[in-house]
Amino acid sequence: MSKPTAGKPKFSLAEARERIDAIDRNIQGLIAERAQWAQQVGKAKGALKAAVDYYRPEREAQVLRRVVDRNEGPLSNEEMVRLFREIMSACLAQQEPLKIGFLGPEGTFSEQAARKHFGHSSHGLPLGSIEEVFQEVEAGNADFGVVPVENSGQGTIQVTLDMFLTSDLKICGEVELRVHQYLLSRSGRVEDIERVYSHPQSLAQCKSWLRQHLPNAERVPVSSNAEAARRARNADDAAAIAGESAGLVYGLKPVAGPVEDRPDNTTRFLVLGRELFPPSGNDRTSVLVFVKDQPGALAHVLGPLAEHDVTMNRIESRPAHGRKWQYAFFIDISGHVEDEAVRAALEEMSPFARRIKILGSYPVAVP
Repeated sequence: MSKPTAGKPKFSLAEARERIDAIDRNIQGLIAERAQWAQQVGKAKGALKAAVDYYRPEREAQVLRRVVDRNEGPLSNEEMVRLFREIMSACLAQQEPLKIGFLGPEGTFSEQAARKHFGHSSHGLPLGSIEEVFQEVEAGNADFGVVPVENSGQGTIQVTLDMFLTSDLKICGEVELRVHQYLLSRSGRVEDIERVYSHPQSLAQCKSWLRQHLPNAERVPVSSNAEAARRARNADDAAAIAGESAGLVYGLKPVAGPVEDRPDNTTRFLVLGRELFPPSGNDRTSVLVFVKDQPGALAHVLGPLAEHDVTMNRIESRPAHGRKWQYAFFIDISGHVEDEAVRAALEEMSPFARRIKILGSYPVAVP
């Protein structure tokens, strides 16, 4: 079938619409066929316990990378990936929707990240805290959880890292979400605003804008941006800094936005599960290393990475629970724990560490 070209139209409006209708019929038929083959995959796997047993993050990442590789426009890679995620989400939900825990209430950026990664056919479970997300996945009440771990401008979310000190959950995916912050209020008038509710991270992301435009407004930190929107809907002199979706959920009007100070404001989220998955071909491994209390301990731990040409993407230290003045290091490296170079480097680290805990090996985020 020929494609339209730029320049003078070759088709009338009626012909173009007829062609679109024909394409839509083909697309619908192909989606139905894909869903049927997804059912065959489920049957080939045999009688499994639940939807979580059918979900393969490494396979999904491979499919989406091929979508990006094939894309020639005019839709962006991000749009194409979003469309295919929704198709895969709907096909998987034929068995049973995945239950995804996230930091609630509804309208948070964590919910947006969960929908971006698992699609809208999954069943979202809004929870009261990051700790509760860990607990619900550990208990099996949620199949997976989505929690924020770092922001491009404000750094690490410490409570997420601290949970890994005691949790046995595994990281099985990551999501990068471009975050746009909006000032939202019931009246929609900036002159009415005397206090601004938001999550502490969001207040920090917008501090220059607030200093310039609302220097006298009280800044009130709350547990989530959606909670900020919920509070702001009760008074004309209050506002929230949150995403547009929170404004829609809680009936607030946009006053200004985006109001984040950095144009590249992005938050990285981790997908929590109960098991490790096989390599996808482009992976990241996160480890938690408890170093020995001796000179040069960290240098000895990191040395094998360079020797085996393994790239370290990130390192962060946190106080180790239970031992005063002892520290654990969270380290992200390129590759999967099953890769020969990664496995060899981790083995050579062991003599210089009190303990090495594999937090997860998972696909690098797809746009």
